[in-house]
Amino acid sequence: MSQEVWDTGLQSERTRLAWVRTAVTLATGGLGGAGLAAGAGLPPPAVAGFALAALCGAVLLIRTGARFRRAQRALHAGTPLNNGLDALFAWLGTLAVVAGALVLVLTVR
Repeated sequence: MSQEVWDTGLQSERTRLAWVRTAVTLATGGLGGAGLAAGAGLPPPAVAGFALAALCGAVLLIRTGARFRRAQRALHAGTPLNNGLDALFAWLGTLAVVAGALVLVLTVR
């Protein structure tokens, strides 16, 4: 008797929504931070950090549909899924927010 890896639950849909929330948070937070930093006349590194976060969020959001289809195929086939590139964009976007916030805090004080 073979046991299937596929679970009929909504795990992949919840994971997709988590990726969408991460992407939207990076994109909107990055745009908001870049706008505030630029409007306050902060140095370009602060604006660039937030803009990079927004770009990473936008790329993740664009890749969401393809990532979901890859995840579905991998789950049905019982093969591992490699989200390395998407994780790299999420990590880079988060690091960019931290860098922009650090420049913001050091400049404003």
